[in-house]
Amino acid sequence: MPLRHDLRRGVLFMLAACALFTGMGAVVKLLGERIPFPEIMFFRSALAMPVVLAIVLRSTALPNVGAVLRTRRFGGHVTRACSGTLAMACGFYALTILPLAEQTALTNTTPIFTTLLAIPMLGEKVGVHRVSAVALGFAGILVIAFGQGAFQGALPAAAKWGLLVAVMQGVFSAITTMMVRSLSGTEASTTIVMWQSLLMTSFTAVALPFFWVTPTLTELALLVGIGLIGGVAQVLMTEAWASAQVSALSPFSYSSLLWAVLFGWVVFGDVPSPWTILGAALIVAASLYILHRELLRRRR
Repeated sequence: MPLRHDLRRGVLFMLAACALFTGMGAVVKLLGERIPFPEIMFFRSALAMPVVLAIVLRSTALPNVGAVLRTRRFGGHVTRACSGTLAMACGFYALTILPLAEQTALTNTTPIFTTLLAIPMLGEKVGVHRVSAVALGFAGILVIAFGQGAFQGALPAAAKWGLLVAVMQGVFSAITTMMVRSLSGTEASTTIVMWQSLLMTSFTAVALPFFWVTPTLTELALLVGIGLIGGVAQVLMTEAWASAQVSALSPFSYSSLLWAVLFGWVVFGDVPSPWTILGAALIVAASLYILHRELLRRRR
């Protein structure tokens, strides 16, 4: 998809995508009270498939799905889909336990773990600036955990698991980012997207019989909504990245934190504590500084 160099368009699509993804998270949290999160994952993946297919066919000169799926690195696609499925599982599970704002803040740690994983996986050398940014990001995680009572012994075991799993989503998302970087050296982006969607849908379909709970009509409508909202948000995010540079749009991706606070307050009556706000600010500051150092390194 060609880069249009339209910053206003990119910002609007980015803000809309973040709002939809966060709204989808709110629906996942609502359904998670009765519907197992693996079942929700299946609907999220399967019902987004038509949207992904439309994106692929639109961005391919010759709309031939067979040609798009042709690959010599099937193992890499499987690894990428496994990490993506685990990241989604961690995110959806954490949503069933944590307040929406805390879960959103902790899952924004992907750039921090990407920086760490780039050392063993890509052989990158990380200087004092990026090490400091990583330390700042981990300080933000600890601040949020402290605000939740993780270090006072008053936090239930389930909530502690929720905090850990939310952070693990950042880890698995970072692994996914690393795999995409590796695959993009030889594979077209449309090939990566198609295999991701097909494999993640297949993985969740295999697990579905072990967790199935028959939804009510209202729950079924919400499950369909999750898939469609996720698909539309994916389209908007793709259009955003195709409209402007990453450095210009990345700061706006953190608008998801504002939406999480709003949806958490309106839908669930959750008001984030000062500790959550401070921790989220540290994580965002660390991620943006990592982006800044990455851009400087590329220029050099």
